[in-house]
Amino acid sequence: PWRRYIEGQEVSGDTLLETSTGAPLLLLDRVGDGRVAELMSDQIWLWARGHQNGGPYGELIRRLAHWLMKEPELEEERLSLTAEGGDIKAELRSLNDDPSPLTLADPEGARVSAEWTQTAPGEFEASLPAPLLGLYAGEAGGVSAIALNGPANPREYIDLRASAEVLQPIIDAADGGVFRLGEANDVTLPDIRRIGARADASGASWAGLKRRNAYAVRSSESRPLLPGVLGMALAIVFMMLAWRREGR
Repeated sequence: PWRRYIEGQEVSGDTLLETSTGAPLLLLDRVGDGRVAELMSDQIWLWARGHQNGGPYGELIRRLAHWLMKEPELEEERLSLTAEGGDIKAELRSLNDDPSPLTLADPEGARVSAEWTQTAPGEFEASLPAPLLGLYAGEAGGVSAIALNGPANPREYIDLRASAEVLQPIIDAADGGVFRLGEANDVTLPDIRRIGARADASGASWAGLKRRNAYAVRSSESRPLLPGVLGMALAIVFMMLAWRREGR
């Protein structure tokens, strides 16, 4: 029982908790780009103290705060897509008992639709074939999601054999070389040598780093060795000592 609460009437939003008499106790609403939660009682601390077995105090306050901060996992309208074995599996969480159909766009821009199958109250599933590799985008009732079918970098997986063919023009322009490690000739890591700007950059078992004498001054700072007054005083003292010595 809630020992004390404010009588109210729902004007907008959704009522999540009610009193024993049916009066709204916890209400949530979206206002513009913001969100509002209102608890019509100051007695929720009884849950935290375990009064009459208490209640889910920590869970309610934590999820309520995260919903107000727009935590994606707690969105009441949420669409997720997953690529599984050549199909795109879509899962929808919605307060609508008859949500809009799923519209899926493949990597080439073609669109297909699918109806939802309800798996639990407020939870729906749909599945569509995904014959193409790439990014699929889904939309249903104002919520959207994307899924990647295949490797994240498909061009890099076309040919995984080690080859210098792609980089050969750059290697030739730099007078460089290619060293293969762990092959039958058992080549070890090449020696690294400093070479002149016009010398060859590689040999049978060595690689060169050219001396370009290129540098950049990022900052500079200067400080006097001695303060001016102290330096002048020491100079006068040394001059007097030198004059005295010469006078002898």
